[in-house]
Amino acid sequence: MEGDNMMRLKRQNRGAVLRCLHRYDGLSRKKLANELGLTPAAITKIAAELIAEGLVRETGAVSTGGVGRREITLSLQPDARCALGVWLGLGRAVLSAVRLDGSVLFSEDVLLSVPANAEATVRLLSDLLLMQIQRHALPREWIVGLGIAVRGVIGQDRRTVKSSFDALDTNDFPICERFEALTGFSAVLSNNVRALFAAERFFSRESETGSALFVRCASGIGAAISVRGQILSGSRGQCAEIGHIPVIRHGGKPCHCGKSGCLETIASPAAIVEDAQALFSEDRTPLLYARVNGRREAVSLSDVLEAAQGGDAGAASVTDRAADAMANALKSVIYLIDPARIVLYGPIFEHPYFLSRLKAEMTVGVDAAHAVPMEKSRFNNTLEDKAAGLLAVAKYLENGGVSE
Repeated sequence: MEGDNMMRLKRQNRGAVLRCLHRYDGLSRKKLANELGLTPAAITKIAAELIAEGLVRETGAVSTGGVGRREITLSLQPDARCALGVWLGLGRAVLSAVRLDGSVLFSEDVLLSVPANAEATVRLLSDLLLMQIQRHALPREWIVGLGIAVRGVIGQDRRTVKSSFDALDTNDFPICERFEALTGFSAVLSNNVRALFAAERFFSRESETGSALFVRCASGIGAAISVRGQILSGSRGQCAEIGHIPVIRHGGKPCHCGKSGCLETIASPAAIVEDAQALFSEDRTPLLYARVNGRREAVSLSDVLEAAQGGDAGAASVTDRAADAMANALKSVIYLIDPARIVLYGPIFEHPYFLSRLKAEMTVGVDAAHAVPMEKSRFNNTLEDKAAGLLAVAKYLENGGVSE
C-alpha cells in the first residue's frame, strides 16, 4: 500500500509539473518549485525524468535580474506524443489527431445520416482513424489515447451516451467500450459543449480558479459552466442544458428533446431560419425576399441576419425575438451561479447584428452587480477538430505523462 501511495504521489507531482509548464508556456526549475510548493530537489528529479522521456525540453536561459547563473527554461515538447479525437455531432463527425500543444496533425470530416446507426458509425470511424494513423505513419506507442466528444447527455459512468438527441439511433450506447475494442486505444468521453469549453480553457491557459459560462449556438444551443476551475457535469450529466429551458409555456414548437417551447425552438439558427420562412413574403420581409430572389427554400441564417441589419422589419422581428429569448435564459443563469464572464461560441455570434442585439438585451433588467462581461470566444468556430483529442491530452498530462 505504501508503495502504491508513493507511485500515486509521484504521478500527481509529474502531472502538476506538466500542467504548470503548459499553463505558463514554460518555467524555470526554480519557478516551478515556487509555483507548486515542491522542493528544488524534487523538481530537478522530475524534470530529469520528463526530459529523458522526451516530454519536456530545455528551451533557453532566462536572466534572473541579478548576479549568478541564468535560469534554464523548461517547456513541453509538443511533438513528443499525440492524441486521437472523434467529434460526433448531428449528421457529421470530425476525426483528428492533436499534439500535446493542441496543434492538429490531421483532420477529416465525415458526413453521417440523421440519426446514424450507432454500431455501424463506430466501426466506420474506427476504420477511418486507423487508416489515418497508417497514412501519417504515427507509431501506436506515440498515441496517448482517444478523446470522444458527443452531442447530448453522457452517462454517469462517463463511458456511455445516454442520449445524443438524434445524432445516433440508440440510447445508452457504450461508446467508449466499442471504440476501445475496435481501435485498441483507451478512450475518454465528454459532452461536445463541455469538450469545447475545455479546449477554450486549454488554449487560453485560463486560471484553475476561474468561473465562467460558455455558450455554444450552432445546430442546437448548449452551455457549460466552470466553478473554481472545474467544468461541472451535474448529477445526471445534464448540467447547463440551457437550449432546453422552456421559454414558451403554451403553444410552443416541438423540440427534438420531446418537449415543446424550448429555447432551441426560438433561438437556434435553424429556428430563426424556420420562423423567417414562415413570415416570408415580398410585403412582410422585402429585403429578405429580394436577397433570395423570392425563393423561400433558399433562405439561410446569413440572409436573415443581413436583411435584419439592413432594416427589414420582418427579419428583424424574428432575430430580435431569438436574441431576447437567449438573453433571458442567460440572465437566469447569471443570477443563479454568478459567473465571472460569459464566453460565446458559434457562427451566429460572428454576425454583428445578432451579437449587438443580444448584448443590448442582456442589459435589460440587470443591476450593476450582475453585469457580467460577455464576449465572443477568441477561438470561435476553430475548436471542433481539436476539442475531442484535447480530452485525451488533458488526461495524459494530469496522469503525469502516463497513458492508461
